[in-house]
Amino acid sequence: MHERNVQCSMFNVQSSMFTDLFIDFDDTLYNTHGNAQIALEELFEQENFSRWFADPQLFYDEYWRANIDLWRRYSKGEVTRDYLIVERFRKPLSFGKGLEPTEQFCRNVGDHFLELCADKPGLVDGARELMDYLRERGYRMHMCSNGFHEVQYRKLRACGLYDYFDTVVLSEDAGANKPAKEYFDYAFSVTKAQPGTTLMIGDNLQTDILGAKQAGLHTAYFNRFPEYPPTIEVDYEITSLLQLKAIL
Repeated sequence: MHERNVQCSMFNVQSSMFTDLFIDFDDTLYNTHGNAQIALEELFEQENFSRWFADPQLFYDEYWRANIDLWRRYSKGEVTRDYLIVERFRKPLSFGKGLEPTEQFCRNVGDHFLELCADKPGLVDGARELMDYLRERGYRMHMCSNGFHEVQYRKLRACGLYDYFDTVVLSEDAGANKPAKEYFDYAFSVTKAQPGTTLMIGDNLQTDILGAKQAGLHTAYFNRFPEYPPTIEVDYEITSLLQLKAIL
């Protein structure tokens, strides 16, 4: 990954003002994409999908295409959790030769996939070192995620980050997804954090950064693909997690 210096668009933002950190989990700390790809490969083998797919890559590519679109729509409240769980497998499985995936079959596959995902330990580079550093610095840390309740706690424990967080704030508990104002209102109510002294750290411009900005938080955008500059104003932009040490 191309490295560049931490970018700060608000020169008067002082790191010493922060007491609380809202930290996204998936693909910010936890290597969700990498872990899910491993789980997909295990799923393909264990479910014997080679019966319908001569080339596994077709299944993988169609899964990711469907999954990314569905999570985008889910964060906006356009589709339900159940719809996402079924459709992210119905769409790729419909490309299988001679396969007509029923809703129940897709649910069974989805349950199997979540079981495989939940125990994967892979982290984004620098995640554990950063969390050790932030804990030593005395920040109150709160995980903020749209992920599913029954999976996120298992993933937190599998990757060894559960004990770092003071609070886990999940959209299913909040009754709303990031970036909705209701999600952040709930997060403030359970963490007792204040917008003016809280920094949101995340890799998604829409759900993490825009939502946090609208809720009055300062933001640190983890741009994992720096060839694509942010399309909205951010307080800090980092291209590796350990660059946060220069801010915090």
